[in-house]
Amino acid sequence: MKIKTKLTLGVGLLFIMIIILSVVGAAYINALKSDTKNILVANYNTLEYSRNMMLALDELPADKEAFTRFESNLKQQELNITEIGEKEATALLEQHFALLKNNIADNSIHPLIRKDISEIMKLNMEAIQRKSNVAKDTAHSATWWIAITGTFCFIIAFTLLINLPNNISNPIKELTDSIKQIAAKNYSQRVHFESHNEFGELARSFNSMSEKLEEYNNSSLSKLLFEKKRIETLVNNMHDPVIGLDEGMKIIFVNDQALKITGLKPENIIGKQAQDVSVTNDLVRSLIQDLIVKPAEPEKKHINIFADNKESFFEKEIINITIIPTGEKEKKLIGHVIVLKNITPFKELDFAKTSFIATISHELKTPIASIKMSLQLLENDKTGEINEEQQQLIESIKDDSNRLLKITSELLNLSQVETGNIQLNIQKSDPYEIIQYAMDAVKIQAEQKQIEIVTEANERLPRVNADTEKTAWVLINFLTNAIRYSPDQSKITIFVKQEQERVLFAVKDNGKGIDSRYRDKIFDKYFQVPGSNKTGTGLGLAISKEFIEAQGGKINVESELGAGSTFSFLLNT
Repeated sequence: MKIKTKLTLGVGLLFIMIIILSVVGAAYINALKSDTKNILVANYNTLEYSRNMMLALDELPADKEAFTRFESNLKQQELNITEIGEKEATALLEQHFALLKNNIADNSIHPLIRKDISEIMKLNMEAIQRKSNVAKDTAHSATWWIAITGTFCFIIAFTLLINLPNNISNPIKELTDSIKQIAAKNYSQRVHFESHNEFGELARSFNSMSEKLEEYNNSSLSKLLFEKKRIETLVNNMHDPVIGLDEGMKIIFVNDQALKITGLKPENIIGKQAQDVSVTNDLVRSLIQDLIVKPAEPEKKHINIFADNKESFFEKEIINITIIPTGEKEKKLIGHVIVLKNITPFKELDFAKTSFIATISHELKTPIASIKMSLQLLENDKTGEINEEQQQLIESIKDDSNRLLKITSELLNLSQVETGNIQLNIQKSDPYEIIQYAMDAVKIQAEQKQIEIVTEANERLPRVNADTEKTAWVLINFLTNAIRYSPDQSKITIFVKQEQERVLFAVKDNGKGIDSRYRDKIFDKYFQVPGSNKTGTGLGLAISKEFIEAQGGKINVESELGAGSTFSFLLNT
C-alpha cells in the first residue's frame, strides 16, 4: 500500500470516528434536554398552579381577591393537562369550585377542593418521578454509548500513533544509516524493504546505486593503489625531510630523509599518534609543537639537527591540507604536512660572509685610524700652513674617513649580532643619563640644521635593566635619522614615560614619513626606503633592533606619509 494511501486512510478513519463521537454525544444531549424540558413544562407548571390554588383557598372567604386568583390558576391548569387521570381530576375540581362560588359560606366544600388539588399534584409528582427515571436511563445510555465510541476512537488513534509513524520513520532511519555507510565508502551496504510502496522503490534505487558504486570502486582500486605507490616514491625521493599527518594527528607517511634525521624506523612512526612518538623523540616533539599549541601567527622556524656526523640547519614549514568535499561548500581540514628545508649550505655561506665582514671591518679600522691621525697632523700648525683649498680637501677626507669608520663600526656590530657574540653589560641604568648622553652626541648635527631637540620625560622614572652604551647608541641612531630626514628649523621630540613594568623611549620627527608598504621592512638589514637620501648603510636600525631585543626589550615604529615618524623601544625596569 502506498504511503499516501496509508496516511489518507488513517487520518480519514480518525476523522470519521471523531464525527461519530460528536453525533452520538449531540443526540444524547438533545434527548436529555427534551426529557428535562417535558418535566419543566408539563409537570412543574401544574404543581405551581396547584400550590397557588391551595393558598387562595386558605384565604377564602375573607379575601375576595382569592376567588380571582384561584379561578385564574384553574384556567391555566385546564390548558396544561398532560397526564392520564389529570383531566378527570381537573373537571371534578371545576365542579366543586362552582359549588363553592354559589355557596361561599359552605365550609364542607373546602375539603373536597383540597382533595382534588392534592390528586392533581399527586398525578404530576408521579409523572415527574417517572420522567426523571426516563432521563436517568437516557443519561446512562448516553454515558455507555459515548464511552464505547470514545474507547473505539482511542484504540484506533493509539494504533495509528504507534504504527503509522514507525511505518514512515523506520525506513527513513534505515535509509539514512545506509547513506552514512555509503558516505564512509562502505559500498557493500544494502537496504532491504519488501514493501511495494514508495520506500520499496527508493530502496531498489538505492541498492542499484550501491552496486554501481561498489563496482566502480573495485574497478578503480588497482589504479588508486598504483597512484598511491607513485606518490610514496616521489615523497621518498625528495631531498627534504617530509612528514604527513591526518586530521587526528596520526602519522600517515614519512620519507627516508625524515627517518634518517629522526633516527626512527618506519614501523615505529608510521600509523602512530604523533603525541605518542614525541614522548620518546625530542625532534618529533619540536616538529609538532606548533600543531598542538597552535600559535596565532605561525611562522617558519629554523631547527638545528645533528645528522650525518655534522650539524645541519633546517627551516620548518607546516602546510595545512584542506579540501572542499563533493557536494559541500565549506573547506575541511584533512591533515598536515611538515616540510624541513635543508638550509645548511646557506647557513655556511652566511657564516662565511659574517666572518669575512668581521675580518675586513677589523682590518679596515687600522688604516682608517692612520688616515685620521694623518689628518690631525696636517691640521697641526707645526706641519706648516695650509691654504683654503687644502683645508677643504682635508675636511672632505675627514668626512669620508668618519663615514668609513661609522660603516666599519656598524659592520663589526652586525657581525657580533649575527654570530651571537653581543657583549652586553646589563645593569640598572638611569633613563635621564641615557637621554642626555644621546642629546650631547647629536648636538652639533642638530645645530647645523637649526633643529630644536625637546625632551618630554616623566618625573621620577625608575631605572631600567639595560646596557647604557648600547641603549644610548640606539637612541643616537634614532636622533641621527630624525635630524637627517627633518627639514631645517624644525623640532624633534624625545618622549620618555613609564608603561606598567617598562619604560618607553620614543623619538618623534616632522619629516616626510614612511610609506606603509615599507614599514614592516624598516628594521631589515641593508634596507633603505626607496626615494630617501641613501647616505647610510641600512644597518643602523637592524642593529638597533638586535640590541634592544637582546636586552629583553621591544622596538617599534609608527609613521604616516606627510606626518613624520616615531621610533620607540621599551625596556624592562
